[in-house]
Amino acid sequence: MAVKTRMSGPQLALGVRLSDDARFENFHGERNARAAERLVSLCTATEHFVAVVCGDKDTGKSHLLQAGCRRADELGRTSVCMSIDELLRFGPEALVGLDSPSLVALDDLDLIAGNTEWEEAVFHFYNRVADQGHSLLISLKDLPGVLPFELEDLVSRLRHGLVIQLGIYRDDDRMTILRSRAEQRGLVLSDEVAVFIMRRASRELAELLMILDRLDENSLRAQRRLTIPFVKSVMAW
Repeated sequence: MAVKTRMSGPQLALGVRLSDDARFENFHGERNARAAERLVSLCTATEHFVAVVCGDKDTGKSHLLQAGCRRADELGRTSVCMSIDELLRFGPEALVGLDSPSLVALDDLDLIAGNTEWEEAVFHFYNRVADQGHSLLISLKDLPGVLPFELEDLVSRLRHGLVIQLGIYRDDDRMTILRSRAEQRGLVLSDEVAVFIMRRASRELAELLMILDRLDENSLRAQRRLTIPFVKSVMAW
């Protein structure tokens, strides 16, 4: 089961709420299919592991980390998925106690590169997780040795894990993902409408999926099909 931790002081629950869309089964696109398959094997097996998922912001890193935690939940294990971006304002002490779940996911760890205090805290956190025989799933925007980490021991630890490199999605992958997510929501997205969206929206997958969310919400409210005129009116907002 997923777990949350609480910091001392303000009673603020930490931990990323897993998206319903973040599953291995709906991680589509041929470009990174092999990477997803490797993570499915790791997260399903009983042995503990360390995996470092590297890639640009539009490669599905967060999706894979959340999918890994969801798979752990489905297997009756404990997990927590943390966004480093959310933790930074609380300081390195926010990591205290997070090593207890059987799977810990740290998203966007590259954000602490060059911050000596944070790097040391993550290094010791890594060791605590390993000492307990738990698993660690980390995302970085690039390979560990390329990023400006100052603590060589931390870089060594990150390199020691299974490093998985993701590639930026091609347009056909984005189209496949868009169509699949529409079908998952019960939306009929014709080829004509899908092409219309792709040509007029940003190529970033996150923005395409946000547009799909808006279309879903507005089509339900207006009881309208996804025609080009209707899609055009929603995208103009």
